[in-house]
Amino acid sequence: MNRGFSLTVYGISAAFFGCFLIWPILQILQGGFFVNGEFTLAFFGEVFSNPIYLEGLRNAFGMGLFSTILALLLALPLAFVADRYDFRGKAICLGAALLPIMLPPFVGAIGIQQILGRHGVFNVILAKLGFIDPSMPIDWLADGRFWGIVVLNALSLYPILYLNAAASLANIDPAMEEAAENLGCRGWKKFWKITLPLMRPGLFAGCTIVFIWAFTELGVPLIFNYPRVTSVQIFDGLKEVGDNPFPYALVTVMLVFSVGFYLIGKGLFGRNTFTMMAKASHAGGAKKPGALGQILCLSLFAGVSFLALLPHLAVVLISFSSNWYDTIMPTGWTLHNYDLALSNGLTVPAIRNSLFYAGLATIVNASFGLAIAYVVVRSKLPGRGVLDTLSMLPLAVPGLVMAFGYFTMAQEGKFFGFLNPIENPTWLLIIAYAVRKLPFMVRSAVAGLQQTSETYEEAAQNLGCPPVKAAFKVTLPLIMANLLAGAILAFSQSMLEVSDSLILAVKQEFYPITKAMFELMSLLGDGPYLACALGVWAMCFLAVTIIGANMLLGKKMGAIFRV
Repeated sequence: MNRGFSLTVYGISAAFFGCFLIWPILQILQGGFFVNGEFTLAFFGEVFSNPIYLEGLRNAFGMGLFSTILALLLALPLAFVADRYDFRGKAICLGAALLPIMLPPFVGAIGIQQILGRHGVFNVILAKLGFIDPSMPIDWLADGRFWGIVVLNALSLYPILYLNAAASLANIDPAMEEAAENLGCRGWKKFWKITLPLMRPGLFAGCTIVFIWAFTELGVPLIFNYPRVTSVQIFDGLKEVGDNPFPYALVTVMLVFSVGFYLIGKGLFGRNTFTMMAKASHAGGAKKPGALGQILCLSLFAGVSFLALLPHLAVVLISFSSNWYDTIMPTGWTLHNYDLALSNGLTVPAIRNSLFYAGLATIVNASFGLAIAYVVVRSKLPGRGVLDTLSMLPLAVPGLVMAFGYFTMAQEGKFFGFLNPIENPTWLLIIAYAVRKLPFMVRSAVAGLQQTSETYEEAAQNLGCPPVKAAFKVTLPLIMANLLAGAILAFSQSMLEVSDSLILAVKQEFYPITKAMFELMSLLGDGPYLACALGVWAMCFLAVTIIGANMLLGKKMGAIFRV
């Protein structure tokens, strides 16, 4: 390994993370704790004494906690069945289990409103069955918006836990479970005493990501018009960010809580790891159940997938409908919404903008992530672990916090004022997408490098090939599948990034897809139908990319969602 190359990557990484990861966080802390250059805890303390802010924090914590618990209850059985049993249609079931993560949860919120609204599908069904008076429909979302957000978050985010659980099960040494069985530990007792503790590090990694995403979720509360949560209070406070320190204090509290929850969880659940065989495989492979077992396995995957995809199915139906009011199914069908979506003055530039932002961000990720991964895996320089940790930190820091940090650090008069998103957010959005999705690229490249023996490069170097050239000529082709998977995930997730898009894209001409969909939902007439048509286009695009990445990475895809 060329030492000069490693040191160059160190230097560039230090500058990049310092400017676009550490500096935004410091700007938030400065705004929350310093007034006129003097340190103060007054605004930080006001957050905990103001009942409105306290209620927002309680609701945000509840969203994170209950979403994680529900997602875990959904993911664990799916991962266990997928790892231990072989049944007909398994490949289709595994693909369907990943589909819910193909769209941001706030898109599914559009479908939930159609299902549970006052004149939605659920009330129509209840009225036809005689359970409610059709003239007095129930507004299920009026008082149940909190739980609606929790359920929608869990149904959208459980694939992250599923991937981590499946990867953890695949790495368990079967000898440990077989030894427990020989000592009489079987069934549920074996699962609780042996299997679950061995899965704990992977589950912790997945639970951390799900909790932070749900704790800081912005899009779903906005669509549900639920202002009593910290994320929406921060979003509303952006209008006063120049004069009001309380948005800074709220973001600081959210950052401290997110890091605190991670450290506490790491201390309680992530401390112990267990050394196992390098390539664990269950004796005899996955079991093939009988006819009843086959039905039960299929029913489990079909039931969870149907519930998770039901909001998206409603979005698809809305996109093809011309009228859907107080009926079980739309009463009119049309393709006009798609024609408008591909010719509208708001949607077409949004698609073009998202392709441009996500494309450049992925190029940055591909080159930067590969260089970091190569230094982490191949070099012997001290501190490479710190570089690896920094590259994964964007998964642990809430996207809402980072977006707020970018917004504040680029205000007029600041050092990065030339990136002011109010004037033109293009480069700030590209940077934000690149930083937020860099972990996908780094983990994919690290996985590929760890699977590729270094002896191939050494052989090339012995034949006179310089180290860096050997890496590009020999190693790069061998890990191309991993790099493609990471790039696909980074690109697709950038296309539908929510927090950065909603906060940083201020002018309509720079709207990405998610901001355009959010604005369309607030318009009367064809607005919601256009938003759903745009959502279906994005859903199909992201579904193909997620399935493609899963085919390339397999069970190792879960490592991408670990901090």
